[in-house]
Formats: sequence, C-alpha cells, structure tokens
Amino acid sequence: MRDAPRPVKLDMHAAKGYHGGMETLITRGIVHSYFEKINRSLQLDAAIVGGGPSGIVAAYYLAKAGHKVALLDRKLAPGGGMWGGAMMFNEIVVQEEALPILEDLRLRYRKYEQGTYLLDSVHATAGLLYRATEVGALIFNCYSVEDVVYKQGRVGGVVVNWTPVLLQKMHVDPLTFAAKVVLDATGHDCEIARTVARKNGVALNTETGGVIGEMSMDAAEGERTTIENTKEIYPGLFVSGMAANGVSGSFRMGPIFGGMLLSGKKVAELMEASILSNS
Repeated sequence: MRDAPRPVKLDMHAAKGYHGGMETLITRGIVHSYFEKINRSLQLDAAIVGGGPSGIVAAYYLAKAGHKVALLDRKLAPGGGMWGGAMMFNEIVVQEEALPILEDLRLRYRKYEQGTYLLDSVHATAGLLYRATEVGALIFNCYSVEDVVYKQGRVGGVVVNWTPVLLQKMHVDPLTFAAKVVLDATGHDCEIARTVARKNGVALNTETGGVIGEMSMDAAEGERTTIENTKEIYPGLFVSGMAANGVSGSFRMGPIFGGMLLSGKKVAELMEASILSNS
C-alpha cells in the first residue's frame, strides 16, 4: 500500500534575506523576463496582428519552421471570436479539409454530418494558443497596433502601444517592432490594411485598390473565399482570415472555422517564402 502523499508546505519566508523581500523577488523576476521577451521581438521575421484562429495558426507554422514570430492582440485573452462559439454556445464546426491541421495541432474533434466535425471552442482556442507558444511563437496580449513601419514602399514592422492607453485616449508615444513581413489578421475591421492605404495613399492588391469591406453571410462561399483571398496585399503586408474577406469584399461565414485554419496555414507558407526571398 502506497503512503499517502505528504502535504506541500510553501516557505513564504524563503526570500526574507532578499533585499525587498518576496514582493521584490516576484516583481524583479517578472520585469526581467518580460523585457527579455520584448528585446527578442524588436527585430522579427514576422509580426502577426490579431490573435484569432488564422493568426494563431500562422504563428504556429512560422515558428515551427524556425522563424522569429510575435503575435500581438489587443485583448487580455487572445483567440478572437473562437472562444464563444456561436452566440456563446461554445461549440464550433470545422470541415473535413481542415482535419490535417486539427491533427497537427492535436485538437480533439468528433464527426458530425456531411463532412463536418464539431469541436469544443474553449478546448480548441486554448489548444491553438498552447501549440503556437510551444513551438516558440511569442504572444503579446493587451497590445494594440496603431500603425506600421513604412519604408521605401514596403511595410517593415508595426507600431505598438498598450490597449488601455488607446482606450483612455491618452497621448503616449508608441514603440516599434521591426519585421520582414506583417500579417493583418484583425478580423472584420481589416485595421492594418485600412491604415496602410489611408496614411500612405497607396493601392492595395484588391479590385478597387482599397479595402472593399465584407458582405453579408454566405457560409459556404465565405469559407471558400477566405482561403482564396489570403494573400500579400501590399509589399510586406499579408492578410488572412476574416480580414482577407473584408479587404477583398467577400462574405462572412459565422461559426465555421475550417477556412480560418486553412487560411492561417496558407498565409504562413506565403510569408515564409517572402521571408526567405528577402533575407
């Protein structure tokens, strides 16, 4: 018969000889570790703006390939709309075509009907985030990207600030992360694409040269065009997920996420080709 486990005792006075005590020890560890993370991100291979499913999948595949990747999301909990499933029913649908990605990221799923599968949205979102960080992607939550670095007709990084600073409309100057390529994965608003076109007076790779804006819902067509519209829309700037459809003027699709996952994988491949060709 095995002995009962011994209760764990925490020595709350372990740092009593440390100048400032346990409080200073905690703070120093967090500050040193966090600024090391920022320092590693000042020159990136890829900066991903928006932590929805396509952005996370792109971060996963780029980091897995050995590239230096940071994902920036304005929310406390990245994951986009995937957490809530449909109307807070925390289930989502994924098509059969995206099964290799589910398998690669080791997400649980169960067969439904007509070539579709069901996933628990909380498990799936948490799993995506875990797998991306596991292979080396860095995630910065509570960061808003307010602009891009723009040099010689190419997007070359992102301009970042704390989300609370922008919400409070305080005038606080930002910092920058340089990047060989940038991904707009900001969803319906297509924020980075709009900023690049508006502030620099340039034409994007769309039918109108600007952000066309998303159409109403057509799930099947929206899923197809999400992948089709995933592309480089300006030198150094790529678009994926719902932002891809918003930029090119296609449909929304609701709580079906196969297109989002496939878009993330496709854009990672496109971005990697650009990184290698511009190295």
